[in-house]
Amino acid sequence: MPAQQTVLLVGGTGRTGRCVLKQLLGGCVSVRVVVRSARKLPAGAADDPNLTVVEADLLSLGDDDLLRQVRGCDAVISCLGHVPDFKGIFGPPRDLVTRATTRLCRAIGTLRPAKPVKFILMSSVSVNRPGGLDARRGMFEKAVVWILRGIVPPAKDNQRAADFLCRDVGMTDTFVQWVAVRPDTLREGDVSEYSLHDGLVSSLFAADSTNMANVAHFMCELATNSRAWEDWKGRLPVIINAITS
Repeated sequence: MPAQQTVLLVGGTGRTGRCVLKQLLGGCVSVRVVVRSARKLPAGAADDPNLTVVEADLLSLGDDDLLRQVRGCDAVISCLGHVPDFKGIFGPPRDLVTRATTRLCRAIGTLRPAKPVKFILMSSVSVNRPGGLDARRGMFEKAVVWILRGIVPPAKDNQRAADFLCRDVGMTDTFVQWVAVRPDTLREGDVSEYSLHDGLVSSLFAADSTNMANVAHFMCELATNSRAWEDWKGRLPVIINAITS
């Protein structure tokens, strides 16, 4: 019988993060979750024997404490994001996702695990792949995205976090492998059929929809399914709900 997998989840009290937590626990995965308040976890989750809860601000967590949470994990899933209100968008920390991604990946590197740890980041379709690979956008749309990154901090933050994975961690890191998942407009709803794409599918002005439960399902598959991981590691897949007739 294979050993039980251990996943560190950050951002587990957000809308998508709660879906990830429920699905991981439903799959009998051992989960460590770092949250500011355990009261915001899904009902009954804190009593699950497979869950370890640490109440802390991830960015304020000491280096030794962070290493303690990362040690022994097979995967790290980050669903951290900015709260969609004025304070969350324009208030500090404006670089939440980038700083968390950097700290977590560097903590993994410090531990020098025997096999690479999977780092799975929830990103956004506003994020571009490096090197102009997302050719789907026209000049006007590129200009709009550029402006958004200048005036809306989360847009810049998400791009910088993805750039860190692409350029600083890269494809040859001994200790960290990664995937940055790019959903389109997030919706409520149960797990349903969805499709995965290497590049952008729709424009910002005719967006597709992605159920948060589908994002969670794919992220959990990446964490626990070796075939899914081999298919997508080092990439920025776009996930959208499948069109059904």
